[in-house]
Amino acid sequence: MAEPSLQLRLAQKLALAPQLQQAIRLLQLNRIELREYIQEVLDSNPILERTEGESGAESGAESSELEQGESVGDISTEELSTDWEMDSLGNEQWMETPSYESFQGETQIADSSDDSLLDHLLWQINLAHFSEVASAIAQAIVYGLDEEGFLQESIQEIRASLAPELLVAEDEVLAVLHRVQRLEPVGVATRDTAECIRVQLSALPSDTPSRDLAHRIARDYLDLVANYDLDELRKRTGASDVAVHEALELIQSLEPRPGSRYDNRRDEYLVPDIYVTRVEDEWRVTLNPENEPGLKLNSYYIDLLRKSGGSDADYLRGRLQEARWLMSSLELRNRTLMRVSQAIIDIQQDFLEQGEMAMKPLVLKDISEEIGVHESTVSRATTRKYMLTPRGLFELKYFFSSHVRTDRGGTVSATAVKARLQVLLENEPAEKPLSDQDLSDLLKQTGILVARRTVAKYREALGIGSSSERRRLYRRRADLT
Repeated sequence: MAEPSLQLRLAQKLALAPQLQQAIRLLQLNRIELREYIQEVLDSNPILERTEGESGAESGAESSELEQGESVGDISTEELSTDWEMDSLGNEQWMETPSYESFQGETQIADSSDDSLLDHLLWQINLAHFSEVASAIAQAIVYGLDEEGFLQESIQEIRASLAPELLVAEDEVLAVLHRVQRLEPVGVATRDTAECIRVQLSALPSDTPSRDLAHRIARDYLDLVANYDLDELRKRTGASDVAVHEALELIQSLEPRPGSRYDNRRDEYLVPDIYVTRVEDEWRVTLNPENEPGLKLNSYYIDLLRKSGGSDADYLRGRLQEARWLMSSLELRNRTLMRVSQAIIDIQQDFLEQGEMAMKPLVLKDISEEIGVHESTVSRATTRKYMLTPRGLFELKYFFSSHVRTDRGGTVSATAVKARLQVLLENEPAEKPLSDQDLSDLLKQTGILVARRTVAKYREALGIGSSSERRRLYRRRADLT
């Protein structure tokens, strides 16, 4: 019989401190959510209060006496800050730390006042039997979705946004992506409508009538479905009229926008988080003053803390620590938003001066390397944050786009390509609208190498129909005149 033995096993487990969770949460909140969160804290924490007519910077001076190490009861403010000393830690060091948010606690961090698609998916991920690593990947995926539930980030970008310690391969990300696509609503996290339809079809029972034919049509001939071109579908698939009709009915019963039912965003006026102005020969960014809520410590409760003891003192110490964390987190949020925004403008200043055709290719990694933070931090700082420029109001995500190759070995922004497509389509002959292949050939003449399928994708993103649809539209307009 083997003798029992003692063995030491080393393991690493990453966890987020509560104050760091709060800081990450504040960074990803938009303007309205931030205001609501601060109000919740104010309602529950008597030590914290608003200042009247003061910015956050001004209000911070009111509590300066407490930041000089003054003792409150049997605890000093220096001791309160030892867990997370913002000034001594340094911005760069702190900003790398949020890369660990994907290990645990994300579902608690990603709180929202509405039952959004993001909330719904995070809830499912938390309940599903995901491993720790798979859960981190799944969360990174759902944070890359747009309002309609489509995945806007590539497999490579998702992998790069994870903590380096995970050492995740692209195949692992792809495997988790397939699992996320089967969450409710089925078809979420797909790259386009065709893939969304195929995923929903694959989730149906194998004996569903016309499922296989519908899957083939969605894969190869979805453009014909939009035109309801039965003759061409019958010719391409070799199926009967009845079979094609049943397959089309099955496809049309599915949801082409997986996140549409969760699009419960409240009507609201968009207010910029960042202002962009030109100062001499430079473009500068400034924060909207409304995003700097004036907060200060309530002097009455501070005096009470100095005099009290026992459970009352313990309660007030906890609230004081909470207040200091919040004020530091807000300061760091604003600083991060400023750094990210300025880096974006430094790269995209040609857009400000010349328009969309001058937009440069830009991905999260470019900004993260420029300012020395993790890609996940950039992603949170740019999601649902808006920038007012001389050319209009844009979400920060707008300035990011993939690249398209040129015949000289360079790259051009996908946004710039879409702008060129828009110009070509606006000036096309009504009697003979340009096909996607025609558009691809015209772009090649300007040095931009874009495949026909990519042209179709960009055209659909612009909300422009196919050449046959535009031809019918032109004819109707001609008949009316």
